Amino acid sequence: MAFWSTNFGESDTPLKDPKRAFRFTITVDGIDSQQGGSLMWYAKSVTKPTFTVSETEHKYLNHTFYYPNAVTWNAIDITAVDPAGDPDSAATLAGIVTAAGYKPPTKATNEDLTSMSKAKAVGALGQVKISQIDANGAVIESWTLWNAFVTEVNFGGTLEYGSDSLTELTLKLRYDWARLDTAAEGSARAQGGNTFFQV
Repeated sequence: MAFWSTNFGESDTPLKDPKRAFRFTITVDGIDSQQGGSLMWYAKSVTKPTFTVSETEHKYLNHTFYYPNAVTWNAIDITAVDPAGDPDSAATLAGIVTAAGYKPPTKATNEDLTSMSKAKAVGALGQVKISQIDANGAVIESWTLWNAFVTEVNFGGTLEYGSDSLTELTLKLRYDWARLDTAAEGSARAQGGNTFFQV
């Protein structure tokens, strides 16, 4: 039954709102770990995972046939307000990149030969989950990013005396794939998380 087809006040049938863009949470294990939680309460927006299927074409006479190739998951962007205090998001993100293996040189002949690795980058960020919730706060859809790591950080852009806007941080995350779990019947959650789409 369509969510708009019944009078909400005169029906005994439980009706549900459609998914709303403003009802979401982001949890990142590597952020706010000092506060005992990973919920980014200061997050402002996030792009949901998307993927692209590449294609190969084959021409025969005046016909063109297309064949699907590999699936590539696209990076996501998170925008968050930068709190002034605890947690210090700028310091946290800088710490994540440092924990991934990046250390600025301190002198011309740098003796520290460590460098970034995927294992350290993924471990520094931890598990990333994007959840959509309903009006009661229950999770109705969640995306778990596998092997996510930071590829780009913007610490707030331009500072300006004439602006009274909030300072925002943006970061881009790359990951290998994402799993979708929904509360619907036949979903990946109901099947033990073995698939990443509702079937």
